[in-house]
Amino acid sequence: MVVAGICEVLWAVPLKFSEGFTKLLPTFLTVIFLIISMVLLEKAVEGIPLGTAYACWTAIGAIGTVVVGTLFLNESMSPLKLFFLFLVIGGIMGLKLTTG
Repeated sequence: MVVAGICEVLWAVPLKFSEGFTKLLPTFLTVIFLIISMVLLEKAVEGIPLGTAYACWTAIGAIGTVVVGTLFLNESMSPLKLFFLFLVIGGIMGLKLTTG
């Protein structure tokens, strides 16, 4: 699940640089990591309930993409944005704790 989420970040970041899928390398990386991420998500749902797996996958991707954007792409980080990221993390932990 974690690797699937990381692959989601690895397809989202090059997507920003693909310029409408006109740049070959970023487009290629987007497609490859998107496929890998989906395959790994499919494997994860074999042992984790779908809702929990999907929520974890998107949370890892969202949080990872915000972190990469902040650290490497000069995107802003505010205390309020940080607060909401922690809400996402808390929500995922709550889903995991309540999953049988």
